[in-house]
Amino acid sequence: MKNINLFLILAFLATTAFCQTLVPTDKLALLKGSVTNFKGKPLGKDIILLVNDKTKTTTRVTTDAKGKFEVLVPVNATYSLKYKNFTMDMDYTKMQIPADKEATYEVGIKIDPPKDFVLDNVYFDTGKSTLKPISNKALNDLVEVLKLKSTMVVEIQGHTDNVGSPEANLKLSQDRADEVKKYLVSKGVDALRVSSKGYGSTQPIADNDTDAGKSKNRRTSLKVIKE
Repeated sequence: MKNINLFLILAFLATTAFCQTLVPTDKLALLKGSVTNFKGKPLGKDIILLVNDKTKTTTRVTTDAKGKFEVLVPVNATYSLKYKNFTMDMDYTKMQIPADKEATYEVGIKIDPPKDFVLDNVYFDTGKSTLKPISNKALNDLVEVLKLKSTMVVEIQGHTDNVGSPEANLKLSQDRADEVKKYLVSKGVDALRVSSKGYGSTQPIADNDTDAGKSKNRRTSLKVIKE
């Protein structure tokens, strides 16, 4: 998986300088944010998570079409800032919201989301294309992201290790990719936005001479075709 870099700027802003729907209080600060890639393109319909390090409560907010968001968060707390990347919540940095009264803060986030992503938490029965129930959470997260990003087109890719014949591996990988697509479509994702392709053992990412390497090669991945 590619590393995603984060550029974070946190600056205190006078509340009187803004006309806003959300209003900060003694206990809640207003956090105004923007999310772009490193070329400055706004990343709309992205999910940002703020996890309170003490209470472990999570505040979720979705950027608008211009990559902007506003949210009220409790003051006098440290937050772990995360970004939902398909099936995973990616850790980025921590930020502190001090106990300032009626405060507003601004955060700028710059990320380069990967175009290829391994769906680590998608599992199948051994040697079969039957999805295990434990995969549902990751796939439901993927459904949520694809519904938010309504113009995104993706390819679901199936891969195997080199155990068995190339023909059998190709069929198994195709069947598994098809099953993931069927699940997404069953949850309301437009079938025209999702293709599925099996690659068998032709695209290893690790050494097939070890069990650990074979485990990495037996994977389901996602490729963004169109954003």
